[in-house]
Amino acid sequence: MIKFLDLQAINESYAEELHEASQRVIDSGWYLLGEEVDAFEKEYSNYIGVRHTIGVGNGLDALRVILRAYKELGVIENGDEVIVPANTYIASILSITDNDLTPVLVEPDPLSYNLDPKRVEAKITDRTRAVMLVHLYGQNAYADQIGELCETYDLKLIEDVAQSHGAYFRDERAGSIGDAAGFSFYPGKNLGALGDAGAITTDNAHLAETCRTLANYGSQKKYHNRYQGYNTRLDELQAAMLRVRLRHLDAQNQRRRQIAQAYLEGIDHPAITLPTLYDFNASTGDNLIPIDPSHTPATEVDSHVWHLFVVQHANRDALRDHLDAHGVQTLIHYPIPPHHQEAYQNWGEKNLPLTEQIHAEVLSLPMGPHLTDGEAGKVIDAVNNYPTP
Repeated sequence: MIKFLDLQAINESYAEELHEASQRVIDSGWYLLGEEVDAFEKEYSNYIGVRHTIGVGNGLDALRVILRAYKELGVIENGDEVIVPANTYIASILSITDNDLTPVLVEPDPLSYNLDPKRVEAKITDRTRAVMLVHLYGQNAYADQIGELCETYDLKLIEDVAQSHGAYFRDERAGSIGDAAGFSFYPGKNLGALGDAGAITTDNAHLAETCRTLANYGSQKKYHNRYQGYNTRLDELQAAMLRVRLRHLDAQNQRRRQIAQAYLEGIDHPAITLPTLYDFNASTGDNLIPIDPSHTPATEVDSHVWHLFVVQHANRDALRDHLDAHGVQTLIHYPIPPHHQEAYQNWGEKNLPLTEQIHAEVLSLPMGPHLTDGEAGKVIDAVNNYPTP
């Protein structure tokens, strides 16, 4: 069986570094808010290109804390609206409703699966205070039109970068483009810890201080609580693991691009839709535009780090059964759209046909730096051999 993602194989490639980092933390006798967290936050700020990184317990908390901080700073109030992609993972939406804010679901671009700038402006009202931009599947979702709308309507731009560590828009990495960004370091991410972990990035010192305080029980000084805060902190062990994996992130992202290019070149099935490759056209100054991977390969496109390689098929479940029978493990990201989840059952009448079609038809093929060229070739053959009705 070709695994969808083999974390054991990935970590074996730098196991000695991980063991050394783990031993360093154990021997230090200091396990929270210590030197490893401080070092990781500095290194990650340098990597992303921001002034401030605040380690937190997970990606959901990163987004929750950002929105809560804006409430404490008087930028957002209960009931205000946050525009968010309708087809995102539910964590993006949970962070909004958990803060007593109103998610405004916007349908995606059908080719990129990311937030469609052309649909955003129609959803802006006098209660809109922010756009939550989700860089889905590893691809940069920012476009100049989104930034211009945020500037015109005085909206905060919050990036959800849970799936796109290291992706670029022009010369800026995802996580440095908006006003603030939330990252997940769940083990299966491009930059994953060995447990739950997350981070907030921003250039705003006041926002950073508020987020850090909220994440530590609302306290800046022990036993003195400014806010009714949370307990969501990046621990020393996970910070040490992340420092190791950060050193290898760009190389592993490039390996993902190589696998993606092999898929884009090799998969040729009339009923299966492949991801559309986008890049910024530096010669014309255009925004991200679709490109032909046979002319500009995925290995030369830094706006996509291929967290997932997502294909689309009208009979997705039959395709999945076929691949499983041929030794190829796949996953579905995601089978149920947020507005059809029981948690939001009062949204059941929302009319989001494109989102519903995507959730019914997408399938994620094996993707990760663990894959060999031979394994990628077997995936390609299995997909191409799917019977055409």
